[in-house]
Amino acid sequence: MNVPFELHIAFRYLVAKRKQAFISVISFVSALGVTVGVMALVIALALMTGLMQEVRDRILASNPHIYVWKQGGIEDYRAEAERLRQVPHVLGAAPAILDQTLIYGGGASSPIQIKGIDPRIEQEVTNIRGAIRSGSLDDLAATEEGPAGILLGKQMAEKLGASVGDTVNLVAPGLTPAGLALAQRRLRVAGTFELGLPEFDSTYGFISIDVAKRMMGKADVDFIQLRVDDIWAAPEIARQIDNLDEAGYITQDWADMNQSLFSALSLERKAISLAIALIVMVAALNIVASLILMVMEKHRDIAILKTMGASSRSVTLIFMMQGVIVGVIGTLVGTIAGVAAATIADRYKLVSVAADIYMVSHMPFTVRPIDLVIVVSAAILICFVATIYPSRQAARLDPAQALRYE
Repeated sequence: MNVPFELHIAFRYLVAKRKQAFISVISFVSALGVTVGVMALVIALALMTGLMQEVRDRILASNPHIYVWKQGGIEDYRAEAERLRQVPHVLGAAPAILDQTLIYGGGASSPIQIKGIDPRIEQEVTNIRGAIRSGSLDDLAATEEGPAGILLGKQMAEKLGASVGDTVNLVAPGLTPAGLALAQRRLRVAGTFELGLPEFDSTYGFISIDVAKRMMGKADVDFIQLRVDDIWAAPEIARQIDNLDEAGYITQDWADMNQSLFSALSLERKAISLAIALIVMVAALNIVASLILMVMEKHRDIAILKTMGASSRSVTLIFMMQGVIVGVIGTLVGTIAGVAAATIADRYKLVSVAADIYMVSHMPFTVRPIDLVIVVSAAILICFVATIYPSRQAARLDPAQALRYE
């Protein structure tokens, strides 16, 4: 196999002789610096990507993709839900009533966010049925043996010391002959759920929509929830619903509802990536230093190459290739090590965190191919740019001056 002589010499210079071992050490340190920088960048991107995806998935499992209100109220939610199901890309529609009240039971009390749902079709828009940890979603309706049921978040149930079959009391405002007063409603704990979000598991309770209407004194539902086939198309679908003729709909999609959260996560991801990218740039400075030392050490060899007919371009290529080889080796090793570390940390859940702060019990790591392409390309580009100055200095070396005192 014919190897260009520039590449051959570049490899020879990287493997220095014993008396020039210092140059090899510098090259090794340069490659190690690139490896550490790229590895840290891959892990950081995997961490932030995994966290954003995990938070997004949990939010979308607990919330609909689109909220739909209607001017004048939603009188017949079944008809409105059926109409909205006909909108292209809408997979499911379900009504909801949302209100806040006080719950007490087992000697403890707590504020609670009450969500009235239709148990038969709620599964079309949220994953509440899959989040049931005890009891059943179908037990929300009142029975001859007892009162209507309520589903409590796991943390809320633990706070109240309530389990399936126990009774709790909701305190809600109601109208009496004397005016507005607080009324109590006794409910049976039909089950507990765990959606994975502290916001829901510690503050939410689900009751049937008919019970919610009577308790809250509402004749209509508050809004219709929608699930679509493409979460990224939700804003466009919401705009289509807004523009339906004479419907009077007002919509808000999941991205808009959680804009501040995802903006903060995105900004943090960019800041961390930028900070760690500086490590790669510092490693690139080591490549500059090693090449400058190499040029100083090899000035006699450069002069001989030029007197034998090597062009300035060939000399430039020799030192560029040397620096790029160091960068490529460091980048590839760092990428492989970063992917391996992220995969192991995610599979064995090595990074535990406080779930009530970060919404997850352990930090997830997700490596995206596009992130790897960007990291590898940027690292190699930085290493290439680092070779330009010392390579040009080598090409400008005057053979007569270099050999005068040899």
